[in-house]
Amino acid sequence: MADKSPQATAVNLEPYVHPFRVDGSKEFHLKLFRRDENGDLEKDEGKAIIEANRKRLSDLQEKLYAQDCWSLLLIFQGMDAAGKDSAIESVFEGVNPQGCEVYSFKTPTSKELDHDFMWRSAICLPERGRIGIFNRSYYEECLIVRVHPEILAKQRIPKKLVTKNIWRERFEDISAFERYLSRNGTVVLKFFLNVSKEEQRKRFLDRLDEPEKNWKFSLGDVAERKHWDRYQAAYQDMIRHTASIAAPWYVVPADRKWFARVVIGSVIVNALEKLDLQFPKVDKAALAEFDEARIALEKEGKAGSDRAGKAASGKKSAR
Repeated sequence: MADKSPQATAVNLEPYVHPFRVDGSKEFHLKLFRRDENGDLEKDEGKAIIEANRKRLSDLQEKLYAQDCWSLLLIFQGMDAAGKDSAIESVFEGVNPQGCEVYSFKTPTSKELDHDFMWRSAICLPERGRIGIFNRSYYEECLIVRVHPEILAKQRIPKKLVTKNIWRERFEDISAFERYLSRNGTVVLKFFLNVSKEEQRKRFLDRLDEPEKNWKFSLGDVAERKHWDRYQAAYQDMIRHTASIAAPWYVVPADRKWFARVVIGSVIVNALEKLDLQFPKVDKAALAEFDEARIALEKEGKAGSDRAGKAASGKKSAR
C-alpha cells in the first residue's frame, strides 16, 4: 500500500499514475478499467493529495515558464457530465493563469470546416514554457463524427477520400502529429474521464434539480445516452490505436470526482517532475551587472533619504 501521508504525496504518486496509463505497450480493453476506483484512499486522504499536487504544480509551472524550453499539452475527453470542466478547475486552482490557456472545442464553425480536421487545434497549441489545456479536441473527429456519420457527410471532404479506412487513417494522422509534437518539446498527456452510465444519469438529474446547474443541462446530452455503447466502442478503438509512449492515455476513474482529480493532478506533476525543470542560471557577467545595479539603487535610495532630511530641516528653520 502506498504511503498516503500529506508529506509523501508530492513524491510518491506512482500508485495514482501507473495503473491508469495506456501507452500501447500491451493490449488495451476499456472494460477492464473500473469507473468507481478509489485507489485504496479515503476521501480526506485524497483531498490532501489534491492540495499537495496543486502546490507542487504551481512551483513546476513557474519553472516551466522561466526555462522556456518545454511545453505541456493536456487533452481531456469524456462523455457528457464526466467532470472535465470541474477537474480542470480543481487541479489548476492556484496555478498562475498567465502560464495556462484552456480551449473548449465545440461544433466546428464554417471557417473551421474549410480546413483539415486538425487545423483548429493546431493553431491553439501551447508555446514553449506554457501549459495548453484542450477540453475536448481533435479526437472528437473519431468519436461523435464516427457515431454520427451524417456529421462527416457535411464536412465537404472529397468523396473519394471518405472510405472504410478513414478512421484508421485519422488514427495514423493523429499519432504522427503527436509524435511530431513530442519530438519538438511538447509533452502530450491525454485523459479519458471514464464515467459510468448510471453516474452520468445521476449527474444529469442533479443539473435538473439544482437551479444553479440548470444551464449545464441539454436535451441533446440525454439523447446521446441512446448511443452509449457505440461511444464506448469508439473510445475503445480510439485509445487502442492512438496510445503511445510519446503521447499516453490515462483512463481516469470518473465516478468519484475527488479521485479523478487525484489521478489527473498526480499524472501532471509526475510528468513535469521527470523534466528536471530548473530556473535559468545567471552567468558571471550578468551577476557583475547585478552588483552594479544594486550599488546604483542603494545610492539612489540614500540620496533620496538625504534630500528628504534636508527638506525637513529647511522647514524647521523657516518656522
